[in-house]
Amino acid sequence: MTPILRTSAMPVCPPVSETRLYLRDWRAWLPGSTVATDPRIDASERPEAEHIPAMLRRRLTPLGRAVCVMLHALGSDAETLPVLHASRHGDGHRPLDMLDTIASGEGVSPARFSLSVHNAIVGVHSIASGHHAPMAAIAAAGDEFAALLEESLGYLADGQSEVIAVFSDSPLPTRYRAADIAPETPAAVALRFSCRDGRQLREQSADKQAMSETVTPPMVVDWLCQQRTSLTTHHPPRCWWLETPDLKSR
Repeated sequence: MTPILRTSAMPVCPPVSETRLYLRDWRAWLPGSTVATDPRIDASERPEAEHIPAMLRRRLTPLGRAVCVMLHALGSDAETLPVLHASRHGDGHRPLDMLDTIASGEGVSPARFSLSVHNAIVGVHSIASGHHAPMAAIAAAGDEFAALLEESLGYLADGQSEVIAVFSDSPLPTRYRAADIAPETPAAVALRFSCRDGRQLREQSADKQAMSETVTPPMVVDWLCQQRTSLTTHHPPRCWWLETPDLKSR
């Protein structure tokens, strides 16, 4: 029997040296925000996530629910796109509480462990939505936003037409805050990047004196809402800005 070959057309992106990032769409979660006027920003304390089956939904923290809601809101075709999720501290208390349990000599259930790992949220999203495209979880010691941009460029240069990049963070338990700076409230933002369509991200070498801040999800939201003109990443030291709809060059 002669095998039947099925092929599907994939948009061809520029070579790696010419690949650019274009922002097609975005969503954000800033719980309790009183200045969130853009309809793409969810300020609820606990997103409903009604599209997630109840058995899975009850296992998610508000941050996990928010990420799943944002991924769902970016379009039904988003389930065919690669998803990159970067977070410096993961899903807040969960992994550290589990370590405390182990240190006290108690056992940890497999279910509790599975929800403490860095890719747990996108894993639940994958199960709930039937998402079979590539997924990756990233932690970069404060350079998560830069890592997301680099990884997104890599996927696009490798032939993907679009990619979704999620950036989230959450508070640490008080006992761990002496060794690190963590946000007071959780927050997340999801960006849908294309290799051709949307608002182009432009970059230039950064002034070292302007590299004091670590990029956080709320800062990215301010940047998307044009409350910040640019974002500066440390590694690599770059300054990033978005074209406005009527601006094609700076």
